[in-house]
Amino acid sequence: MTAEQDANLFPTDHHQLGRVEKERLLGQRAMVIWLYGLSGSGKSTLANALERRLHGEGLVTTLLDGDNVRSGLNKGLGFSDEDREENIRRIAEVSKLFVRAGVTVINAFITPRNDLRKMARDIIGAGNLVEVYIKCPFGECERRDVKGLYAKAKSGGVTHFTGATSDFDEPDGADLIIDTEGQTQAESLEKLYGYARPRLYPI
Repeated sequence: MTAEQDANLFPTDHHQLGRVEKERLLGQRAMVIWLYGLSGSGKSTLANALERRLHGEGLVTTLLDGDNVRSGLNKGLGFSDEDREENIRRIAEVSKLFVRAGVTVINAFITPRNDLRKMARDIIGAGNLVEVYIKCPFGECERRDVKGLYAKAKSGGVTHFTGATSDFDEPDGADLIIDTEGQTQAESLEKLYGYARPRLYPI
């Protein structure tokens, strides 16, 4: 956006019904729980399990998942550094809107670089974001190969593949690390739930 375009915008956030009123109506604290890690590490599985558990307790949630978002809102974006940045920027902005509406957001995205994670944190606000690194070695993710992407990448069918032809940064700011190679899915969910649930306390 150019400086001229920016000068012609007049946001009306201060006139709108605020987040506090919406959280009070829903009886919950809104938060973004952002899961990131390699493809096949278990992000989507844990995100879905966490949402179902929170929903069962009466919390209002939404789940944003990489493949779903890329087939809709971010359709047309590729996997270059620039497109990855735009992908995460849009997701962070959408997450911010949901938080403003009093809704808890559970995100599952590879989010491969620390600068992308920082950008998301800056957009959403550090106090509104829980960063969860779903840790699993490349070799184990390749063995699982849930979507068949590792085999495609090995044969040259996938370019910019995270962990192979595209870098993945070990996190420098994760609030929680869950090692899905070293524990069961049930154990991983308990650890995630145990950390996240107190931050979504009824209000």
